[in-house]
Amino acid sequence: MAQSMNNQRLSLFESRIKNERTRLLTHPIYQELKSLESVRVFMKYHVFAVWDFMSLLKTLQNRLTSVTVPWTPPQNPHLSRFINEIVLAEESDEVGPNEYLSHFELYQLAMKEAGADLSPIQTFIAQINNSANIDEVLGSIQPNEVVRDFMTTTFNIITGKTHEVASSFLFGREDIIPEMFQVVLKEMNLLNSVHFKRMKQYLERHIEVDGDHHGPLARKMLIELCGDDPLKWEEAEKAAIHSIQARIGFWDHIFTKLSNQAVSLETHPCV
Repeated sequence: MAQSMNNQRLSLFESRIKNERTRLLTHPIYQELKSLESVRVFMKYHVFAVWDFMSLLKTLQNRLTSVTVPWTPPQNPHLSRFINEIVLAEESDEVGPNEYLSHFELYQLAMKEAGADLSPIQTFIAQINNSANIDEVLGSIQPNEVVRDFMTTTFNIITGKTHEVASSFLFGREDIIPEMFQVVLKEMNLLNSVHFKRMKQYLERHIEVDGDHHGPLARKMLIELCGDDPLKWEEAEKAAIHSIQARIGFWDHIFTKLSNQAVSLETHPCV
């Protein structure tokens, strides 16, 4: 009975965030991904979202498994199993014969293959390696403030309650990404190009693992964390909406960049 009630709570939750979810899935940015240069610009910014996803995931792993020494058993073996399965693929996926990479590293390879600008994310990672103060690094981030705003939202959620982090992880990432990437695959008419073999692999892999496996696991995790506590469900809903809105704002910014680029090319065409 309790499980059935919590499934109903999740269904109501999903109905209330449907409008924000639809806004994200119908964003005009996808229509802009038609040229090689547009996709390069998109990747230059999107890679930051690929990176900060791992901090959401690692926060959940730190809280739901046992990673301290000396070791003690995790409080909830079910949740520990859920999150460790997701970490295995996201941090060390088998992307080819005897080839294991995190999805972030796979995305960087896709950027290199496509000729996208890797310097902003590489500079950022170097700063992370040299500083333990994430606020300080975010404060100086390049290429601009909107990337910083998106990641600041993520790190603010990370400092919250575990069910809020799990909700952001589910509805801001694992639930929406398969459908979002299906739209990207549909709109990008360049994916058979030699420049985008890795990008196509990245998109298809996320559609597969997030839609068929990680999404359902993350749903079970959220249900178990919120249980029959109405306050937790309310807080989880707010975190989900905040995360989706942050992504919409992020897409708005990249869309503006792509639109400005298109206008520039029309005004100053290459000859």
